[in-house]
Amino acid sequence: MANEEKDFSPFVNALTVVLNEMQSGRVYLIVDNASKDRTLHLCQDLAMQDNRFVAVWAPESKNVVDAYLIGYRNAATAKHEYIIEMDAGLSHDPKSLRHLLNPLVQGYDCTFGSRFTKGGAILDTNLKRTVLSKGGTLLTNLLLGTKLKDMTSGYQGFRLEVVERFLTYKLLSKAHFYQTELRYLLRKTRYIEVPIHYRSPSPRVSKKAVKNALHVLLYYFRKRILFKSISL
Repeated sequence: MANEEKDFSPFVNALTVVLNEMQSGRVYLIVDNASKDRTLHLCQDLAMQDNRFVAVWAPESKNVVDAYLIGYRNAATAKHEYIIEMDAGLSHDPKSLRHLLNPLVQGYDCTFGSRFTKGGAILDTNLKRTVLSKGGTLLTNLLLGTKLKDMTSGYQGFRLEVVERFLTYKLLSKAHFYQTELRYLLRKTRYIEVPIHYRSPSPRVSKKAVKNALHVLLYYFRKRILFKSISL
């Protein structure tokens, strides 16, 4: 969570409704130095009022990938059987949690949220990000031989043993291509795509992030054509 003060209450309220319905769940709220408003303070206050929420201050985080992995490490250390990654700010609908959780309970290793499968959608976002997401999926499937309809969504869930595996691997991504890298590495697991609705304008994609994405993509493409493909 970074600079989520404005949307904090609507997000937490929606998530709390789902937790109450499920009668289970623990939420790790990861905040690092990228957040300049009162988000950390709000998370800490919430954690004191409701022990289902854990505020994690992560000043050591250098980028968004570090923040994701810090969250996963906290959840894995607590030995939660199923672990779901969600962005705050209501870009990911808490109501979809059940759809990501149920396949894991049924035996799947991974559930991947998809905006481009039947029933999925992108709402209130800019055309550039939509083109990048669809184009990134098509290019990745072409170069790396993956077959997912959405390789760039950040709403996803895993069984604990899968999380423990990828936490031991040094990911190359430094920005949002991380989700694509992870889905590529986990292509041999038992996974399923689940339709989700992605909402709200996305932040702009920096040239540095695009450069890193291309570097990572070409790295795994070279490995593939040299018959040295990597999977977890």
